[in-house]
Amino acid sequence: MQLTLWTYEGPPHIGAMRIATAMQGIHYVLHAPQGDTYADLLFTMIERRDRRPPVTYTTFQARDLGSDTATLFKNAVRDAYERFKPEAMIVGASCTAELIQDDPGGLAAALGLPIPVIALELPAYQRKENWGAAETFYHLVRAATNNVAVPARSGRPVSVNILGPAALGFRHRDDLIEVTDLLGKLGVAINVIAPLGARFADLARIPEADANIVLYPEIAGTAAAYLARKFGQKTIATVPIGLNATREFAAEIAALTHRPLPDDLESGARSAWYARSVDSTYLTGKRVFVFGDASHAIALARVAAREIGFTVVGLGSYSREFSREVKAAAALYDIEALISDDYLTIEAAIAAAQPELVLGTQMERHIAKRLGIPCAVISAPTHVQDFPARHSPFAGFEGANVLFDTLTHPLMMGLEEHLLGMFREDFEFNDQAAPSHLGAEAAAPTLTSPIATSIPAAPDAPAPVGWEASAEAELKKIPFFVRGKARKNTELFAAEHGVTLITIETIYDAKAHFSR
Repeated sequence: MQLTLWTYEGPPHIGAMRIATAMQGIHYVLHAPQGDTYADLLFTMIERRDRRPPVTYTTFQARDLGSDTATLFKNAVRDAYERFKPEAMIVGASCTAELIQDDPGGLAAALGLPIPVIALELPAYQRKENWGAAETFYHLVRAATNNVAVPARSGRPVSVNILGPAALGFRHRDDLIEVTDLLGKLGVAINVIAPLGARFADLARIPEADANIVLYPEIAGTAAAYLARKFGQKTIATVPIGLNATREFAAEIAALTHRPLPDDLESGARSAWYARSVDSTYLTGKRVFVFGDASHAIALARVAAREIGFTVVGLGSYSREFSREVKAAAALYDIEALISDDYLTIEAAIAAAQPELVLGTQMERHIAKRLGIPCAVISAPTHVQDFPARHSPFAGFEGANVLFDTLTHPLMMGLEEHLLGMFREDFEFNDQAAPSHLGAEAAAPTLTSPIATSIPAAPDAPAPVGWEASAEAELKKIPFFVRGKARKNTELFAAEHGVTLITIETIYDAKAHFSR
């Protein structure tokens, strides 16, 4: 296992915890040493969950390694069953306990508990968190549907399952609300939502639906593939993140139901209009670097390029299991995908691409801050601030609205800081200038005030020979209400430095000069 200062994914048993915590009536007995219980904090602190994960640890210590750790595990399983009375149980080992090879599955089976006990074999030194979540969900679905016959679906209303939302998932709770509402408008019944909120018995009803919506392929892709093979269920693989993807998702559902799309389906969608507005066109062509889990990275690159008009200069993911999909998406933007979980490699790639905006995880947020680049978090791993108390989805039409704000606000704030820096020495914009709403008398310092004496009077700038056409075009990108100030300051800088023809470089040299 690679030990790093930062890690994009935890070991696979963390993924198993995410499934157990998302579901109801499931208990996870984890053979783990003392100290591995840190994982509880991921849910109670970062996700702000109101209860601890349904996990029992054996918490063996170093002195226990010389005795019978197998008996310790069996006692933990027995005690967990007696205390919690779960409907089903999953058992496994953490990365450290994997080394002592106690066979948690065999030990639990020998107890003969009167509930389903699903053994997990999650190789911690080859696989990671999302794979562990997908494998756990797959084994639970397979165990629940093992003796279920293929149902007859004809003559019944069309229904679907929503698969993938889990605990500690990036905006999963809010996405689920949006997708549920969208399906209601499309007249489709929801059969089962899993793993989030589902019980083990609910999983046995999954085959009754006509199709499975794979909301997050990293978690539900394996289970959906199994259900398609065994029960012939269709898979809705379009992830409805972004305006265009949501439209395609709705079209797939309409094809399933053979119903036309409602006329008011997009009544709450405002992002398309915003993307055509004057404020937004200023952002056209901005260079963006996208990195995250595969689903969010692919979706956000498409939103950035096709819906807002950014130029995607970097696209990558730490999800090695989905490297093919990420590489195919990167080819659409004529770039090479970055598949890595080494944050130093990703930092070097961002620095080399010189983007004007980074869309990534909380780790790219730190990288972008060091590089002085605006950033928005669009994928796990996340921090507590990425689990907002308010409703803030990424999926559906409301999610498209949220995405527009998420992608444009960092650049808008960057523009504001750029202007404040450029005009920091201006008599109207300097740090000590009085607010204009206080009136002319308060706003204009007297000749004897310390403010006035600290700001030298700016002489009228002699006009330079001229402006290059490209520099004039660049100047027009600055909002009209400060464009005159920008022109005057640039010409003043040019005069002081003997520049006779202003170029784009002169504009940015002037900006750097006045920002000091």
